[in-house]
Amino acid sequence: MTDIGVYAGLFSVSFLAATILPAQSELGLSALILSSEYSIVLLVLFASAGNTIGAVVNWWLGQRVEKFRGRRWFPIKPHQLDKACSWYHRYGRWSLLLSWVPIIGDPLTFAAGVLREPLKSFFLIVAVAKTARYVMVVSLLQVL
Repeated sequence: MTDIGVYAGLFSVSFLAATILPAQSELGLSALILSSEYSIVLLVLFASAGNTIGAVVNWWLGQRVEKFRGRRWFPIKPHQLDKACSWYHRYGRWSLLLSWVPIIGDPLTFAAGVLREPLKSFFLIVAVAKTARYVMVVSLLQVL
């Protein structure tokens, strides 16, 4: 696979990992870093970009499909969304710094859309959080 294919693949997995679809971007990033074949800076940039844009999709869906939240097919359980909205109301936009956390991160980004967080502040906070997580992965791998 070409370098661009590797970076595009990491972007795609990171994008999916930020949406309601199950995916694990940290493992892919870790494997690519440990291979020592690719630029760590580019790997972090592509993973961060994909993960942040995936979160923007959640935000966008939250803005548009809140009326469907009681439906059986709805991807986020009502109690998860209620908890995320409660958390978001309590801590405000700064709760988005936890957007990288498994299980609660996706509902938080969705809740931010439901609660009409402006895209600019949403994007900036989520981008910082998602990038910091990948930088931490890199740091942990370099310590090992």
